[in-house]
Amino acid sequence: MPTTTGWWSAWRAPEPVQEALLKAAAVAVREIDMNSHQGAHPRIGAVDVIPFTPVSGISMEECVALSHSFGDRYFNELGVPVYYYEDSARRPERKRLEVIRKGQYEALKTESVNPDRNPDVGGPALHPTAGATVVGARRFLVAFNVNLNTADEEIAKRIANCVRASSGGLCHVKGMGVALHERGMAQVSMNIVDFEKNAVYRVLELIRMEARRWGVEVVETEIYGMIPALAMLESAAYYLQVKDFDPMQVLELKLLAGGEVE
Repeated sequence: MPTTTGWWSAWRAPEPVQEALLKAAAVAVREIDMNSHQGAHPRIGAVDVIPFTPVSGISMEECVALSHSFGDRYFNELGVPVYYYEDSARRPERKRLEVIRKGQYEALKTESVNPDRNPDVGGPALHPTAGATVVGARRFLVAFNVNLNTADEEIAKRIANCVRASSGGLCHVKGMGVALHERGMAQVSMNIVDFEKNAVYRVLELIRMEARRWGVEVVETEIYGMIPALAMLESAAYYLQVKDFDPMQVLELKLLAGGEVE
């Protein structure tokens, strides 16, 4: 699942980023046949989603423009239809990834010919083996998993139902309950799509509270992929009960920001 984080240096030379993405995607398109693919995570194609995220020195508007130009090139070179999501969405109902993924590849390969499910670029039929790809610009997403001391997947699903936005939980959290059969655990697997509004520590504490009703405890948490320093520092400050914490108190952040150290 190739992605790019939109680093400032990459934006000043977007061609190498696009070339790397296309080469990586070409391997997935060549090697993965969605007609026989199985997995626990929702997906609509061999390359499911490619997000462009502004981290530093680039605006969301610039990432949107980059995602649209990349989407056109992606289809022209690989023949895989593209759906645009989040800030790049050309249809308001497609802003949410789960709307595009409804029914996953198995449903979309027949429903994509319907006008309301046509790809934004290419189609209406999907690629015969690689399906389709979702491309867009979005804020930094924190992939956060919480593992429980139970193998009961249903408990994890019930907790996820309480936490995620679509069921009335936290407004910037997406989540589902899954079984980790090889470890004898159940997991609440989440994407926090705006960590500044739904802090990681707040998500974890809500899960702890909901788990208690089932007599279940949190064993450990996982951060999948990259996470902004601010998201970690905010939670550290909460658990350490640091009074009036300022991220610029962290030496490395102060130096990276070009500030003077007193």
